[in-house]
Amino acid sequence: MDAPRQVVNFGPGPAKLPHSVLLEIQKELLDYKGVGISVLEMSHRSSDFAKIINNTENLVRELLCPVEPQNRSKMNIPFRIGNAKGDDALEKRFLDKALELNMLSLKGHRSVGGIRASLYNAVTIEDVQKLAAFMKKFLEMHQL
Repeated sequence: MDAPRQVVNFGPGPAKLPHSVLLEIQKELLDYKGVGISVLEMSHRSSDFAKIINNTENLVRELLCPVEPQNRSKMNIPFRIGNAKGDDALEKRFLDKALELNMLSLKGHRSVGGIRASLYNAVTIEDVQKLAAFMKKFLEMHQL
């Protein structure tokens, strides 16, 4: 039997936990990474997660973030590709390729367009790393 298709939903709504996360939680439920406390006792936004988020945000800013730094969210990262108002064709290519890679719900809000990654609880460190790697590759491929 084929393995179930894995998708990553970057939308702000509820999402399922990936199988790898469930296995990791099971393994580290009582002693997360050998630190002596349960995953239930620590913040879901640990320093490791924060570093990855910050690196991803910096990458997004290279693309173009239309939000002033003082108004930026840690959970929602909107950005444009190509120029400050976005290049519709490039953004469509980005979203189409993301969909091929099972990254869902990256399309920006219908009133402003662009691209938006929502990094809520169901999005894992691995998901953010996958998105960051894809973004970097996309930048390089299109010489942006």
